[in-house]
Amino acid sequence: MLPILICVLLLTAVILVGSPCLAAQDENRWTDNIDADWGGHFKIRGRVSRPAEDSPYRVVDDGTYLDGFIESRLKCELYFNEFAKFETHYETVLSGGDTLKNEKKLVSMVPGLSEEMFLRNRIPEDDRRLFDLTSVLSDKDDRILYHRIDRLVLTMKPDWGVLRIGRQAATWGNGMLFNPMDLFNPFSPTDIERDYKLGDDMVSVQTPLFDSGSVNVLYAPRRDPETSDASWEHSSLAAKVHVSHGTTEFDAMAARHYRDWVLGTGAVGYLGDAAWRMDLTWTILDSESLSNDYLSLVANIDYSWVWWEKNLYGFLEFYYSGIGEKDYQKALRNPDILERLDRGELFALGRTYIAANARLELHPLFNIHLTAINNLQDPSGVLQPRATYDVSDNMQILAGANAYWGEDGTEFGGVEIPWTEFTTRAADSIFAWLTYYY
Repeated sequence: MLPILICVLLLTAVILVGSPCLAAQDENRWTDNIDADWGGHFKIRGRVSRPAEDSPYRVVDDGTYLDGFIESRLKCELYFNEFAKFETHYETVLSGGDTLKNEKKLVSMVPGLSEEMFLRNRIPEDDRRLFDLTSVLSDKDDRILYHRIDRLVLTMKPDWGVLRIGRQAATWGNGMLFNPMDLFNPFSPTDIERDYKLGDDMVSVQTPLFDSGSVNVLYAPRRDPETSDASWEHSSLAAKVHVSHGTTEFDAMAARHYRDWVLGTGAVGYLGDAAWRMDLTWTILDSESLSNDYLSLVANIDYSWVWWEKNLYGFLEFYYSGIGEKDYQKALRNPDILERLDRGELFALGRTYIAANARLELHPLFNIHLTAINNLQDPSGVLQPRATYDVSDNMQILAGANAYWGEDGTEFGGVEIPWTEFTTRAADSIFAWLTYYY
């Protein structure tokens, strides 16, 4: 809790100390009036899953797993006229069930496993972030309760642009499911919930460029998770230029990301009534890396139409990962791949993927979705059917499933974990969520 209090006090001091100076610069842009906007949501989730036959979980329990999750997010935005905004998001999360209970049993039964291997799947860790704003309140055999601050950012809008300081979220790139240009906590391609990205401790500066462009510079200082010391080799400094020409938009990016250099370019345009997007990145690896420099590419097209008096929407996306391997055993032994998997910025072992999504609006309040992600090399993949029902203006019910397919040895069918008799095949599951917004 101490880092949380320190961070709050620091940003509060910035506001209190900085406001007289800003007022002196332009008395018309700063007043004593402060407007507050409160909101948030309360979410309950339930999941039923069954581990695959060759899953390590079968060592503990080969039955059906029941899991639950309760989340509360409280948001507050303080507006200081039109010049500044102070935003905070506070989360309290209780999760637990058979999966958590059996993970702990598995650690005690299988040599070489540790709770830290599973911890990042239970809670968002802050071991790399500049401030540790996550605290575990209770950790029992079958449940864990934690709270954290996910947003704590001061936004100021001087004449020359926008300055944001603190824990915030940034999204670069034009990918729908895969996004190689998004270096800061990208969503996993299989993530269904995309309301909020995890925040990072960053400084963001954005300024206009010409009549229709902008320049965005981000600096994300991070700590070495082994020493807990702030380290330049674990930090990111990135710049992106965005310009428009007619109906087409262009991006160019350069970043020093951990020990690597990442160069990228992207574009968004229209083909008839459809919109297309493309991003390309070239990663120049550190000289100590075992892998070669590599190319990543994502391209997609989306379209909406009316069929049988029903609204439909869909997109198709292709993804290429130059660091991926055709031999998955080799991929699981590649430290460059494992490092990116551990950092949460790479989600695939292979190289080529095709993904599709379709949404059918049966009623303005009831929609059916289907997402399919396929590894073109195997083939193997995952199907994610689901439905959403807006019960009211501030309540929604979502129900769906995750179904993995593929032969043994394929990426989604299950790759043998080195030095074990188990595979990586994920458990098929069905789930239901209830969300109340306030």
